[in-house]
Amino acid sequence: MSDNLRSRVVTQGVQRSPNRAMLRAVGFEDADFNKAIVGIANGYSTITPCNMGINQLAQRAESGIKSAGAMPQIFGTITISDGISMGTEGMKYSLVSREVIADSIETACTGQSMDGVLAIGGCDKNMPGAMLAIARMNIPAIFVYGGTIKPGHYNGRDLTVVSSFEAVGQYSAGKIDETELTAVEQNACPGAGSCGGMFTANTMSSAFEAMGMSLPYSSTMAAEDAEKADSTEKSAFVLVEAIRKQLLPRQIITRKSIENAISVIMAVGGSTNAVLHFLAIARAAGVELTIDDFETIRGRVPVLCDLKPSGKYVATDLHKAGGIPQVMKMLLVHDLLHGDCITISGQTIAEILADVPNEPRADQDVIRPWDKPMYAQGHLAVLKGNLATEGAVAKITGVKKPVITGPARVFESEEACLDAILAGKIKAGDVIVIRYEGPKGGPGMREMLAPTSAIIGAGLGDSVGLITDGRFSGGTYGMVVGHVAPEAAVGGAIALVEEGDSITIDAPARLLQLNISDEELARRRANWQPRPPRYTKGVLAKYAKLVSSSSLGAVTDLGLFDS
Repeated sequence: MSDNLRSRVVTQGVQRSPNRAMLRAVGFEDADFNKAIVGIANGYSTITPCNMGINQLAQRAESGIKSAGAMPQIFGTITISDGISMGTEGMKYSLVSREVIADSIETACTGQSMDGVLAIGGCDKNMPGAMLAIARMNIPAIFVYGGTIKPGHYNGRDLTVVSSFEAVGQYSAGKIDETELTAVEQNACPGAGSCGGMFTANTMSSAFEAMGMSLPYSSTMAAEDAEKADSTEKSAFVLVEAIRKQLLPRQIITRKSIENAISVIMAVGGSTNAVLHFLAIARAAGVELTIDDFETIRGRVPVLCDLKPSGKYVATDLHKAGGIPQVMKMLLVHDLLHGDCITISGQTIAEILADVPNEPRADQDVIRPWDKPMYAQGHLAVLKGNLATEGAVAKITGVKKPVITGPARVFESEEACLDAILAGKIKAGDVIVIRYEGPKGGPGMREMLAPTSAIIGAGLGDSVGLITDGRFSGGTYGMVVGHVAPEAAVGGAIALVEEGDSITIDAPARLLQLNISDEELARRRANWQPRPPRYTKGVLAKYAKLVSSSSLGAVTDLGLFDS
């Protein structure tokens, strides 16, 4: 079988002489026209530390592809820094960028008839964006994570960017002075790499390793360590071999492998955003998956890792303790992982994990022994009730009081809520409601790291609830519930809440309830009027027009013909 099954249409035959002329200009020689053309989707940028080290990885991938007997073609794709856009209008573009990244990779690879693609990404939406394109195109592919940032250090403690967000709340509450606030800011992010805790980037990289679309151990490597570049070059060789064997993504991305990924997400205490992204990835791959499947898996998988945001350690600590393979082996020996799933290397999960110990090393406490987990069940709970008939997502670990009933404090935007928190207007027992921040209403479903961190910093994390039709950062923890669906913009019940209404968040009962009568709820619904669109042109207007409910993954191709 020829390696260049797809690219032959631009490299073979007399009529393709002009095509070859263009390719010669970028380095092709006579013998190269019979080789596979492999795209390198390069997420390099200096917008964010998450992506600033990726160009060197792309160059190593290029070298590896050439050495493996194929022809690399590097092309760029975008990123948005969640940490820098957080709390601003710019954050509305973050989730939108997932679709733009997917579209750009699909456009380049398909438009140029590439035989395979190696995608390299760093910040949060790079991973799901790349995987959406990979699942759609179904050409041989591998994902390479740009790597995690090393922890910052100040006053004897490890720092992440979330430390800086929380310091804002501490400063506003009078718990630290400006000198300490500045010191945390100066030391939180020491170099290249994605945010260091088990936030969204590290959650998704870990999940892709578990799913078999990235190499073992690669998801927790530090961006600045030599092994990251070495693993990238090895990924290039593995991909070229997958092209020769025609091992395709949809052979790897299956119901079983997605269940493996979700099990690992639960075990490591990963981000709520993983729910949104895997619903979208499953749809792109033609795999049946619903929001309720996360709750099913949550009920049987313990939290094994003590990782930030609610825990003690960062991703580099997890890497030293045995990484994702150690966590996967523990799940496998307790029948919570499908060992027969194939991976991009051609090996099964069971084969890859054969030499990994059944239990973690005794000289570390990042990964807990099976009989002493952090929590007996997973942390990402799906709540339902009259406030969220399609479901909502809560991260319930690290919460001392997982039940709260209190008066609603209603805000029409994230900014208005943050102002109230920093002004000391939120009190213990309140249930904050931030609405019209959903996929359509925002649009773009902004993350609420600024207000949730301010709540933690003010010492209210265990006494204040927060619900929103927006999202949370992977760095968020506390009594918070996001992805409330239906969202306010389409007339969901969250749009009908009034200041002072009683709201119950009951994580153990999986309940999110507005405590008013059905008759009163119906009366309010009859009087509700949709708001005019916030944007009438450009990417946000297009996104708002096309995007689905968060309970379906906030995808933009729902209702279109599937491939």
